[in-house]
Amino acid sequence: MQMLGGLMTVIGVVIIGFVFLWVSGIRILKEYERGVILMLGRYWKIKGPGLIWVVPVLQSMRIVDTRIVTMDVEPQDVVTKDNVSVKVNAVVYFKVVDPKRATLDVQNFLFATSQIAQTSLRSILGQKEVDILLSNRDDVNSELQKIIDQHTEPWGVKVTAVEVKNVDFAPEMLRAMARQAEAERERRAKIIHADGEFQASQKLADAARIINTEPATLQLRFLQTLTEIASDKNSTIIFPVPIDLINSLVRK
Repeated sequence: MQMLGGLMTVIGVVIIGFVFLWVSGIRILKEYERGVILMLGRYWKIKGPGLIWVVPVLQSMRIVDTRIVTMDVEPQDVVTKDNVSVKVNAVVYFKVVDPKRATLDVQNFLFATSQIAQTSLRSILGQKEVDILLSNRDDVNSELQKIIDQHTEPWGVKVTAVEVKNVDFAPEMLRAMARQAEAERERRAKIIHADGEFQASQKLADAARIINTEPATLQLRFLQTLTEIASDKNSTIIFPVPIDLINSLVRK
């Protein structure tokens, strides 16, 4: 009886240990999580989402989040193509599309993506002039997204977008840009004024040619001027003198 009791105790301990091991291998992965399973240190398969079971001791699992990650790139000191020092920061949007490569091919894909983003930000913007950096922001963002994605694609990471947030200039550069903008506005104002004078002179020349071909037009214009003056109810008296008469007297 003692031997039977001892055997039952051993069997009970074994069963409890087996149940404990089985329960300890239960994992629940969320909808946006994937589990990379390693069997004795070697890649086996990807599981999830939902309820999964990992063989204790023999298997290990690393959970990978497949949602889009928003990474803020630290401000970088950049010297543009036209030798202007600026401080630029950006934000990178990316996600893991291949959990296997993101786990096996790179030690820390978050840190690696951050470093690639900083390096690309300095190198790409260093090839641009300040005017292009400020006016063609969309083209710069697209080029940055393409370059960073080329580096992260072998890791199973897809860069969906890159946005340059702020471009900070030194105070001296801001004053120089303000003077440049003021000079540009003055130049445009002078050009617009000169263009208006040119158009007005063209219209006057056209009017003179029409009046020269039709002398009665000048008389009508004279009468119209008298009408405009009389409408003000003033005491101005006008004596019309024929210009032809004056010219004949001058010639004599």
